[in-house]
Amino acid sequence: MGRVRLEAITWERLGDVLAERLLDLEPADGGAWPRIAFDGAPAARPADLAERVAEALRVRGRPSYAVDTHGFLRAASLRLEYGRHDVEAYYDGWFDTGALWREVFGPLEPGGDGRILPDLRDPVTDRATRSPHVRLPAGGFLLLHGPLLLRHWFPFDLTIHVLLSPAALRRHTPEADHWTLPAFERYAQETDPAAVADVVVRADDPRHPAWGG
Repeated sequence: MGRVRLEAITWERLGDVLAERLLDLEPADGGAWPRIAFDGAPAARPADLAERVAEALRVRGRPSYAVDTHGFLRAASLRLEYGRHDVEAYYDGWFDTGALWREVFGPLEPGGDGRILPDLRDPVTDRATRSPHVRLPAGGFLLLHGPLLLRHWFPFDLTIHVLLSPAALRRHTPEADHWTLPAFERYAQETDPAAVADVVVRADDPRHPAWGG
């Protein structure tokens, strides 16, 4: 990477540090809800970091809601149209970005009502979840976590990328999912999330993370 100086830290301390940073964050569009990205391949476990930050915010008296992009997968008939292991489809067509714009980001725009949809489709059963909307109070944080987030022009106010080196990504990814690795290689080349993210967390050794930003 070479562009961000990383310092060793514990996961517990990182959750606290990020929560403290968020306390003074104001939405760039003048709205009432800061929107935070926790970007990373599934093997990097960005959801874990999002949950740590959510808990750190809770003890500081600030509401937040974590949304997993895997709850917004497109229907299997669409995302698997070219087979279960099509890299191009995974990169461009697995996640329903239109639904994320409409059901998650739209209600958090200036003048919105803050009622977001936590998920749309069960990733295991491929059925609609029919989950009720959740009202995020003014000043509450959206914590959106998932892969390939920084290539969609979502209106994030702070972006956090959980980074794995190519070797670590291969090592920590289940063999059955190795077919997705070229998609993350392309993402690194085309989007360069480690360079564009506001905060980078290296997690090659999950016991000893490092961060910078």
